[in-house]
Amino acid sequence: MTTVVEPAVEPTVTPPTRFSVNLRQSGIYIAFAAIVVFFTILTNGALLEPQNLSNMVIQNSYVLILAIGMILIIIAGHIDLSAGSVVAVTGALAAVLMVKADVPWPLAIVITLLAGAAIGAWQGFWIAYFGIPAFIVTLAGMLVFRALTMTTLGNQGIGPFAEDVRTLSNGFIPGFLNNVGLGPLGGADLFTLLVGIATVAGIVAVQWRARRGRIGYGQAVDSLPVFWAKLAGASLVLMFVIVQLARFKNLPWVLVLLAVLVLTYTLISQRTVFGRHIYAVGGNLQAANLSGVKVKQVTFWIFVNMGVLSAIAGIIFAGRLNLAGPTAGNAFELDAIAAAFIGGAAVQGGVGKVVGAITGGLIMAVISNGMSLNSEPPERVMLVKGLVLLAAVAFDVWAKRRAGRAR
Repeated sequence: MTTVVEPAVEPTVTPPTRFSVNLRQSGIYIAFAAIVVFFTILTNGALLEPQNLSNMVIQNSYVLILAIGMILIIIAGHIDLSAGSVVAVTGALAAVLMVKADVPWPLAIVITLLAGAAIGAWQGFWIAYFGIPAFIVTLAGMLVFRALTMTTLGNQGIGPFAEDVRTLSNGFIPGFLNNVGLGPLGGADLFTLLVGIATVAGIVAVQWRARRGRIGYGQAVDSLPVFWAKLAGASLVLMFVIVQLARFKNLPWVLVLLAVLVLTYTLISQRTVFGRHIYAVGGNLQAANLSGVKVKQVTFWIFVNMGVLSAIAGIIFAGRLNLAGPTAGNAFELDAIAAAFIGGAAVQGGVGKVVGAITGGLIMAVISNGMSLNSEPPERVMLVKGLVLLAAVAFDVWAKRRAGRAR
């Protein structure tokens, strides 16, 4: 009897795909680009002027900081309605410590951050270990912490803040190197330009490494021309923003803080066990429990984290105004929630990215700024922002139903 030996089967690697767009993943960035182009035309280019870009970053920094914490809470299937009130009460605490108690500003900031963590722990305990829905706990927190703010400040604000705190909120990195000429664009800070070039190089290296990793696992990737075209487009946009900021007053300190937070929380959410557990809790709570995920601990710590980020936003906001007022933080939580949902977070949880939430926050900022430059009344701005939020959530629901039918 003759034995037939079959030839060994070589492992196959998925070939590069043609250019395609995943609307659920890339739709937010396409929409952001379209909105920027629309308002640039509407404002005759004023939207992208150096000073306006810088002001947009500074004026919306605290909402973007809150959006980073909010996206993690929404991914886990919860919500936080108290963030704006926590911004107010922590800003008031910082003002009392620095202005009235003459506490050195670094120590005052540390105490304020610890207070934010304590507030988050208080709310996280009732949600995670006592089982009260986050909606109810944070709604109560919204009222309690607003009342504490008004009790602390009364009907007047407290200020001014230390110069270093104001610099963190409104200031710019000093020019370590000389300006360089950019022809018709004028002069620009060389150090800021080098930071932009280094950032672009880092993004290219990370994306190239990720692409090689996907190929190694046999996953589909874009062809090389498409891959480089996407990187070139993103790099050009980033360098345009950097050049505009370098032409004005260099990089705002708060933008540096935002960049550090975005990078840190992107790594935490995408590359750590804790980050994967957040997605697991929001994606399927029962499966997460059966898989050994410590659901209560995850829930507790994401609310502690939200308290700390709210305290950072409180310090930034109070420092920008140079005053801690009783009405600070009004509706900030709504802006942060809107940024998360516009940025691709799913209503049921389990889906979302930090970069997406930042993009959603920037969309809201561009809409507000563009309409203000066009002298639109506040009620019309609110109308447009509300419709954009509704459209984003409707798109998420439609995409899920379409995916369900495809199966």
